[in-house]
Amino acid sequence: SGGGLAEFAVAKKSLSVARPPEVSAVEAAGLPIAGLTAYEALTQCAGVKLDGSGIQKNILITAASGGVGHYAVQLAKLGNTYVTATCGARNIEFVKDLGADEVLDYKTPEGAALKSPSGKKYDAVIHCAPGIPWSTFEPNLSENGKCHDYFAVKKLTFSKKQLMPLIMTPKGENLKCLVNLVKEGKLKTVIDSKHPLSKAEDAWAKGIDGHATGKIIVEP
Repeated sequence: SGGGLAEFAVAKKSLSVARPPEVSAVEAAGLPIAGLTAYEALTQCAGVKLDGSGIQKNILITAASGGVGHYAVQLAKLGNTYVTATCGARNIEFVKDLGADEVLDYKTPEGAALKSPSGKKYDAVIHCAPGIPWSTFEPNLSENGKCHDYFAVKKLTFSKKQLMPLIMTPKGENLKCLVNLVKEGKLKTVIDSKHPLSKAEDAWAKGIDGHATGKIIVEP
Protein backbone atom coordinates (compact mmCIF):
# COMPACT_ATOMS: atom_id res chain seq x y z
CA SER A 1 0.00 0.00 0.00
CA GLY A 2 2.62 2.54 -1.11
CA GLY A 3 6.22 3.33 -0.24
CA GLY A 4 8.06 0.87 -2.46
CA LEU A 5 11.23 2.92 -2.94
CA ALA A 6 12.59 2.40 0.56
CA GLU A 7 15.56 0.54 2.01
CA PHE A 8 13.23 -1.37 4.35
CA ALA A 9 9.49 -1.99 4.33
CA VAL A 10 6.98 -3.68 6.63
CA ALA A 11 4.72 -6.27 5.00
CA LYS A 12 1.98 -8.52 6.32
CA LYS A 13 3.01 -12.14 6.70
CA SER A 14 -0.15 -13.20 4.85
CA LEU A 15 0.99 -11.23 1.79
CA SER A 16 4.60 -12.44 1.89
CA VAL A 17 6.28 -15.51 0.45
CA ALA A 18 9.70 -16.94 1.28
CA ARG A 19 12.03 -16.70 -1.70
CA PRO A 20 13.58 -20.07 -2.56
CA PRO A 21 17.30 -20.13 -3.44
CA GLU A 22 16.43 -21.07 -7.03
CA VAL A 23 14.82 -17.65 -7.53
CA SER A 24 17.11 -14.62 -7.43
CA ALA A 25 16.14 -11.44 -5.59
CA VAL A 26 16.12 -9.58 -8.90
CA GLU A 27 13.79 -12.14 -10.50
CA ALA A 28 11.47 -12.01 -7.50
CA ALA A 29 11.38 -8.20 -7.33
CA GLY A 30 9.10 -7.84 -10.36
CA LEU A 31 6.47 -10.31 -9.17
CA PRO A 32 4.51 -8.55 -6.37
CA ILE A 33 2.90 -5.87 -8.56
CA ALA A 34 3.34 -6.58 -12.27
CA GLY A 35 3.28 -10.35 -11.96
CA LEU A 36 0.28 -10.38 -9.64
CA THR A 37 -1.62 -7.98 -11.91
CA ALA A 38 -1.06 -10.27 -14.89
CA TYR A 39 -1.94 -13.36 -12.82
CA GLU A 40 -5.22 -11.95 -11.53
CA ALA A 41 -6.19 -10.53 -14.93
CA LEU A 42 -5.84 -13.92 -16.57
CA THR A 43 -6.99 -16.35 -13.88
CA GLN A 44 -9.70 -14.35 -12.12
CA CYS A 45 -10.87 -11.89 -14.78
CA ALA A 46 -10.39 -13.85 -18.01
CA GLY A 47 -10.92 -17.28 -16.43
CA VAL A 48 -7.76 -18.87 -17.83
CA LYS A 49 -6.68 -22.08 -16.08
CA LEU A 50 -2.89 -22.24 -15.89
CA ASP A 51 -2.88 -26.04 -15.93
CA GLY A 52 -4.04 -25.97 -19.55
CA SER A 53 -7.53 -27.27 -18.86
CA GLY A 54 -10.75 -25.59 -19.91
CA ILE A 55 -11.99 -24.43 -23.28
CA GLN A 56 -9.61 -22.48 -25.49
CA LYS A 57 -9.81 -18.71 -25.17
CA ASN A 58 -8.58 -16.09 -27.59
CA ILE A 59 -6.71 -13.41 -25.65
CA LEU A 60 -5.37 -10.01 -26.69
CA ILE A 61 -2.56 -8.52 -24.59
CA THR A 62 -1.56 -4.93 -25.30
CA ALA A 63 1.87 -3.49 -24.39
CA ALA A 64 3.03 -7.09 -24.27
CA SER A 65 6.73 -6.26 -23.93
CA GLY A 66 6.22 -4.21 -20.77
CA GLY A 67 6.18 -5.14 -17.09
CA VAL A 68 2.64 -6.53 -16.80
CA GLY A 69 2.42 -7.55 -20.44
CA HIS A 70 5.50 -9.78 -20.57
CA TYR A 71 4.24 -11.76 -17.58
CA ALA A 72 0.73 -11.92 -19.05
CA VAL A 73 1.92 -13.49 -22.31
CA GLN A 74 3.87 -16.19 -20.48
CA LEU A 75 1.07 -16.98 -18.05
CA ALA A 76 -1.57 -17.03 -20.78
CA LYS A 77 0.40 -19.62 -22.74
CA LEU A 78 0.43 -21.93 -19.71
CA GLY A 79 -3.33 -22.10 -20.22
CA ASN A 80 -5.35 -23.20 -23.21
CA THR A 81 -5.14 -19.86 -25.00
CA TYR A 82 -4.41 -18.35 -28.38
CA VAL A 83 -2.54 -15.10 -27.72
CA THR A 84 -2.45 -12.02 -29.93
CA ALA A 85 -0.11 -9.36 -28.58
CA THR A 86 0.85 -5.78 -29.40
CA CYS A 87 4.21 -4.07 -28.96
CA GLY A 88 6.67 -1.83 -30.80
CA ALA A 89 8.52 -3.08 -33.86
CA ARG A 90 11.81 -3.58 -31.99
CA ASN A 91 10.17 -6.03 -29.56
CA ILE A 92 8.22 -8.23 -31.97
CA GLU A 93 10.68 -11.14 -31.84
CA PHE A 94 10.99 -10.77 -28.07
CA VAL A 95 7.22 -11.11 -27.60
CA LYS A 96 7.12 -14.08 -29.98
CA ASP A 97 9.82 -15.74 -27.88
CA LEU A 98 7.61 -15.25 -24.81
CA GLY A 99 5.04 -17.43 -26.55
CA ALA A 100 2.61 -15.10 -28.34
CA ASP A 101 0.92 -16.71 -31.35
CA GLU A 102 0.47 -13.42 -33.24
CA VAL A 103 2.22 -10.10 -32.67
CA LEU A 104 1.09 -6.70 -33.97
CA ASP A 105 3.23 -3.57 -34.26
CA TYR A 106 0.98 -1.00 -32.59
CA LYS A 107 2.24 1.77 -34.89
CA THR A 108 0.97 0.10 -38.07
CA PRO A 109 -2.65 0.54 -39.25
CA GLU A 110 -3.35 -3.12 -38.49
CA GLY A 111 -1.83 -2.85 -35.05
CA ALA A 112 -3.68 0.34 -34.23
CA ALA A 113 -6.94 -1.38 -35.17
CA LEU A 114 -6.06 -4.34 -32.90
CA LYS A 115 -7.32 -6.81 -35.50
CA SER A 116 -6.08 -10.37 -35.16
CA PRO A 117 -4.16 -11.36 -38.35
CA SER A 118 -6.01 -14.69 -38.26
CA GLY A 119 -9.36 -12.96 -37.90
CA LYS A 120 -10.05 -14.28 -34.41
CA LYS A 121 -12.38 -12.40 -32.08
CA TYR A 122 -11.07 -11.92 -28.56
CA ASP A 123 -12.80 -13.50 -25.57
CA ALA A 124 -10.75 -11.27 -23.28
CA VAL A 125 -8.36 -8.34 -23.59
CA ILE A 126 -5.66 -7.61 -21.02
CA HIS A 127 -5.15 -3.93 -21.77
CA CYS A 128 -1.91 -2.44 -20.44
CA ALA A 129 -1.48 0.58 -22.73
CA PRO A 130 -3.16 4.00 -22.42
CA GLY A 131 -4.97 5.96 -25.11
CA ILE A 132 -7.01 3.28 -26.93
CA PRO A 133 -10.78 3.97 -27.05
CA TRP A 134 -13.53 1.41 -26.51
CA SER A 135 -14.58 1.86 -30.14
CA THR A 136 -11.34 0.15 -31.18
CA PHE A 137 -11.85 -2.85 -28.92
CA GLU A 138 -15.58 -3.39 -29.43
CA PRO A 139 -15.57 -4.76 -33.01
CA ASN A 140 -12.73 -7.15 -32.16
CA LEU A 141 -14.44 -8.77 -29.17
CA SER A 142 -16.42 -11.99 -29.26
CA GLU A 143 -20.13 -11.87 -28.41
CA ASN A 144 -19.45 -12.01 -24.66
CA GLY A 145 -15.94 -10.56 -24.80
CA LYS A 146 -14.51 -8.47 -21.98
CA CYS A 147 -11.78 -5.84 -22.00
CA HIS A 148 -9.93 -5.70 -18.67
CA ASP A 149 -8.40 -2.23 -18.73
CA TYR A 150 -5.52 -1.19 -16.45
CA PHE A 151 -6.56 2.44 -16.98
CA ALA A 152 -10.36 2.19 -16.69
CA VAL A 153 -12.05 3.68 -13.62
CA LYS A 154 -15.49 2.04 -13.84
CA LYS A 155 -17.27 -0.90 -15.39
CA LEU A 156 -19.22 -0.31 -18.60
CA THR A 157 -21.53 -2.78 -20.34
CA PHE A 158 -22.40 -2.59 -24.04
CA SER A 159 -24.89 -5.33 -24.93
CA LYS A 160 -23.03 -8.46 -23.74
CA LYS A 161 -19.56 -6.94 -24.12
CA GLN A 162 -17.91 -5.25 -21.16
CA LEU A 163 -15.12 -2.79 -20.33
CA MET A 164 -13.86 -3.54 -16.82
CA PRO A 165 -11.24 -1.91 -14.58
CA LEU A 166 -8.20 -4.10 -13.96
CA ILE A 167 -7.52 -3.73 -10.24
CA MET A 168 -5.05 -6.01 -8.49
CA THR A 169 -5.77 -7.23 -4.95
CA PRO A 170 -2.58 -8.75 -3.46
CA LYS A 171 -2.92 -12.29 -2.13
CA GLY A 172 -0.17 -14.42 -0.65
CA GLU A 173 -1.35 -17.60 -2.36
CA ASN A 174 -1.18 -15.95 -5.77
CA LEU A 175 2.34 -14.68 -5.12
CA LYS A 176 3.38 -18.15 -3.99
CA CYS A 177 2.08 -19.58 -7.26
CA LEU A 178 4.15 -17.09 -9.25
CA VAL A 179 7.30 -17.79 -7.23
CA ASN A 180 6.84 -21.53 -7.81
CA LEU A 181 6.39 -20.99 -11.54
CA VAL A 182 9.68 -19.07 -11.66
CA LYS A 183 11.35 -21.81 -9.59
CA GLU A 184 10.07 -24.45 -12.03
CA GLY A 185 11.32 -22.49 -15.06
CA LYS A 186 7.80 -21.89 -16.39
CA LEU A 187 7.88 -18.11 -15.87
CA LYS A 188 10.70 -15.61 -16.12
CA THR A 189 11.26 -12.01 -15.15
CA VAL A 190 12.89 -10.18 -18.03
CA ILE A 191 15.07 -7.35 -16.71
CA ASP A 192 15.14 -4.15 -18.73
CA SER A 193 17.64 -2.44 -16.41
CA LYS A 194 18.86 -2.33 -12.80
CA HIS A 195 19.42 0.85 -10.80
CA PRO A 196 20.88 1.45 -7.32
CA LEU A 197 18.52 2.89 -4.72
CA SER A 198 20.62 6.06 -4.69
CA LYS A 199 19.55 6.62 -8.32
CA ALA A 200 15.94 5.54 -8.00
CA GLU A 201 14.86 8.69 -9.82
CA ASP A 202 16.58 7.37 -12.95
CA ALA A 203 14.58 4.15 -12.73
CA TRP A 204 11.38 6.10 -12.18
CA ALA A 205 12.04 8.31 -15.20
CA LYS A 206 12.70 5.28 -17.39
CA GLY A 207 9.45 3.72 -16.24
CA ILE A 208 7.44 6.88 -16.91
CA ASP A 209 8.92 6.98 -20.42
CA GLY A 210 6.94 3.81 -21.12
CA HIS A 211 9.43 1.99 -23.35
CA ALA A 212 10.97 -0.52 -20.95
CA THR A 213 11.26 -4.12 -22.13
CA GLY A 214 10.32 -6.20 -19.11
CA LYS A 215 10.94 -4.90 -15.60
CA ILE A 216 12.98 -2.01 -14.24
CA ILE A 217 14.57 -3.07 -10.93
CA VAL A 218 15.85 -0.93 -8.07
CA GLU A 219 18.51 -2.59 -5.90
CA PRO A 220 19.80 -1.60 -2.43
